[in-house]
Amino acid sequence: MRNRDKTKRKSSVPEQKVEVRRSARRRRTVTAYRDGDTLVVLIPATMSQAEEAHWVAEMQRKLQRTESRRASPARASDEALLMRCAQLSRRYLDGTAQPASVRWVPPMRTRWASCTPADRTIRVSERLRDVPSWVLDYVLVHELAHLRVAEHNAKFWALVRRYPKTERAIGYLEGLSAAEGLGISNLDED
Repeated sequence: MRNRDKTKRKSSVPEQKVEVRRSARRRRTVTAYRDGDTLVVLIPATMSQAEEAHWVAEMQRKLQRTESRRASPARASDEALLMRCAQLSRRYLDGTAQPASVRWVPPMRTRWASCTPADRTIRVSERLRDVPSWVLDYVLVHELAHLRVAEHNAKFWALVRRYPKTERAIGYLEGLSAAEGLGISNLDED
């Protein structure tokens, strides 16, 4: 390991843990990211305490804005999830896929969501509450497409691929599954 003058300090900001990491190698840039429930801020070792406080607050605001934009309002409740499905159905499936109910359910062991076309119900795993909104939208479009085509055939995938971020979302979910050791995959693709 390279010799770095790097110190870590944990401080508490209301409702959020912050870890500041100072580095002698870092000259001007300030970066931040989330590690679980902790905000990690990387700053140059030469920064003063006042500059550190300024940049911690600034990075908190930036990340909060980014996360707010990325967060889907569908996460709030089953009703919000149903409303999001109606919007997605209109936009990508000509409004022809109308579920009777859509609800969050405890984490599923082998899938992200499921649909029962016979009673027009969709269940979405709680594991998806924290994914980016475009990933959740893909899962919802996937399940909505099952209301029109039950099996995973070419007609089904043609409907799903109307959602422009389909391939990207599938990759995200495959990576998430691998990282968490879940073993959930899209083996049903044709």
